[in-house]
Amino acid sequence: MPINRTESTSVDVPRGLAGVVVTDTELGDVRGLEGFYHYRQYSAVELAQTRGFEDVWHLLAHGELPDATQRAGFMERTAALRGLPEDVRGALPAIAAATGLSGPLAGLRTALSLLGASLGFRPVYDIDAERRRDDGLAAAAAVPTLLTALYRIGQGLEPVEPREDLGYAANYLYMLTGSEPDVHRARAVEQYLISTIDHGFNASTFTARVIASTGADVAACLVGAVGALSGPLHGGAPSRALDTLDAIGAPDRIDGWIRERVLAGDRIMGFGHPVYRTEDPRSRMLRGIAEEFGGPLVDFAVEVEHRVEGILAELKPGRELHTNVEFYAGVVMELCGLPREMFTPTFAAARVVGWSANILEQAEDSKIIRPAARYVGPVPPVAVPMPA
Repeated sequence: MPINRTESTSVDVPRGLAGVVVTDTELGDVRGLEGFYHYRQYSAVELAQTRGFEDVWHLLAHGELPDATQRAGFMERTAALRGLPEDVRGALPAIAAATGLSGPLAGLRTALSLLGASLGFRPVYDIDAERRRDDGLAAAAAVPTLLTALYRIGQGLEPVEPREDLGYAANYLYMLTGSEPDVHRARAVEQYLISTIDHGFNASTFTARVIASTGADVAACLVGAVGALSGPLHGGAPSRALDTLDAIGAPDRIDGWIRERVLAGDRIMGFGHPVYRTEDPRSRMLRGIAEEFGGPLVDFAVEVEHRVEGILAELKPGRELHTNVEFYAGVVMELCGLPREMFTPTFAAARVVGWSANILEQAEDSKIIRPAARYVGPVPPVAVPMPA
């Protein structure tokens, strides 16, 4: 009988599955038309403004914001998980050397696989919810240690051991730079980290959930998520947004540079988002943090933002394009002393908490994620039954 080209794919879907609902979640949502997103029932921006990183981590891992006693216990527990097994630590120089110019994010994929094996992670299909949560906490707590160690080794520096007396963000900066950060910069980075913990079914989160649906272990799910995040259209844009500011160079070059790119149809890194049709609330918050620091870089970034929006309104009427999280994230991280090659890894140090929560939620559903594709190639010959 002839092949029915539409028998399993009769429903048309938009490119990139834009707007297609694939599952239910209790972890949060992005309301793009409103310019709002939330973690569970709480505004993510308000959490970033009023809470610490571990509070929000507890919210996603345990379903509630902690009281003072719970916070202290959770901080103590996760801080104790920051250290690396000796076999993982010993392998980091080879991983850093092998990844070379690809950087710490590429090295993280290998290091996470090794960490999961060293800690005895088992398929989520074979373990209970408590063990899955333990594995998720262990992996997430170790990611900043892995990233900063890989970076420092690549720079010819000794890794810095984690400190259990510092919060997640302050410890991350300490391990990265070797110096205890001042409170202002540590808090700015913490607010950035909180604002990027989770953000709906983005490419990396969906990847993690697809892998989790197969029953694979937590480390395998996270490795896939890191691979997705490394793409410049997903998490790889913060440093590129600063590269845009560098390319413009001076205020009197803004209009000419932007007009040339807009008329050529080029993408302006740091602007636009696949979900938001208003200003990205993360960008708005980070702009406020940047303006608290002040200085020429901030003034220039704000002027570029205003001119891009103005020129677009003139040349592309009706098309709204606002800064996304990467634009001011790059500015804030630059002001806090992070090297540009660590911008996307820093994003991963936050998003690993959201990935882990999504992995745990997906593991509760035993149905594997297995969509179909519509075949559009040359028509094959009529199927002939094979002889018995």
